[in-house]
Amino acid sequence: MISVTEALSIVSNVSYTPKKTTVLLKDADGLVLSDDVVSPINMPPFRQSAMDGYALSLHDNNSYEVVGEVPAGSSIDYSLSPGQGVRIFTGARVPNDAETVIMQEKVHRSENHISIEDQVPINSNIRPIGEQIKEGEVALKKGTRLTPAGIGYLAGLGITEVQVFNPPSIAIITTGNELVTPGLPLQEGQIYESNSVQLEVALKRLNVKKIKNYTVQDDYDSTKNTVKEAITNHEIVLISGGISVGDYDFVKDVLAELAIEELFYKIKQKPGKPLFFGRNSDTLVYALPGNPASSLTCFYIYVLPTIRKIMGIASEGLKRTTKAITKDFSKKGDRAQFLKAKVSGKAVEILEGQSSAMLLTYAIANALVYIPENMNTISKGDLVETIILPK
Repeated sequence: MISVTEALSIVSNVSYTPKKTTVLLKDADGLVLSDDVVSPINMPPFRQSAMDGYALSLHDNNSYEVVGEVPAGSSIDYSLSPGQGVRIFTGARVPNDAETVIMQEKVHRSENHISIEDQVPINSNIRPIGEQIKEGEVALKKGTRLTPAGIGYLAGLGITEVQVFNPPSIAIITTGNELVTPGLPLQEGQIYESNSVQLEVALKRLNVKKIKNYTVQDDYDSTKNTVKEAITNHEIVLISGGISVGDYDFVKDVLAELAIEELFYKIKQKPGKPLFFGRNSDTLVYALPGNPASSLTCFYIYVLPTIRKIMGIASEGLKRTTKAITKDFSKKGDRAQFLKAKVSGKAVEILEGQSSAMLLTYAIANALVYIPENMNTISKGDLVETIILPK
């Protein structure tokens, strides 16, 4: 067995060739730019009014003649003499002869004339051409993770497509004769299969869209043929169950026969000791434990960082912080532990029900508390490493 630190180091240092793809801007939420995006226009592309009010050609008097109106979207350019102005609205094009815009609350209007209380500074309330960004400048840099605001910003520049790091294609292989698809009737000795469901949902939250589910029975040939197909057609293969040392656990032998290079197998941790990580050419293979809570923990700690890295996300793993533990805790054994927990403010509570077969505790947890292998006793109020789970 290797330590958690060694396993994380191996996962982090695995090399890969990032792939790029072009997607519609509206479909790019959460994806990461693989190239700089250059603005094709000035923004704003014209002198733009920042207020509803009056665009004025200044003179020494506080009275102005109103000679027209410019609504937003209009291309009219009035020729103004000093002492003249136009009614103008937010976002509208300011006439070339206008030197300032005064907000409507600061004027008194009588028919086609207005009077102002105070002289206004030149260029007041006018957004200059290219104030936000100029044509040819970098709008967003490579490595930027797109958000609704970022997408809106690029849309405002007229951009409809972007180049991003391509999320990997992922296969989920579920093993186990005892497993039944939810919705079907259970026979004696059977349980409903949940690992593929939770893994697929977790992948979709990472913006992975190319996901294929495989189900295999507990026999050697079926397992080998399915794994072979998956590693041929996908960049990451997640195998659920069958990696331990039982009489019906064939995954480890199948991986060896298919020449999957073993990067590590078994970690000195709880849950998730029988975790396998390897590769075949450009395909990464994770064989996860079959117990649901154990499988999900291994996904969050070891698989998620790989996917984020492939997708160009700078912060690879989940956020880690320190919180004060709410009560004394004693760890049994010498393995590191990932404990389902609940963060509240500056404190964290280790929850009851830590069995690797139970998801109920996971369902209400919002964090994992990491207890290193060399730490056995923790007192109330001590700071512990806390991994924040995705919301």
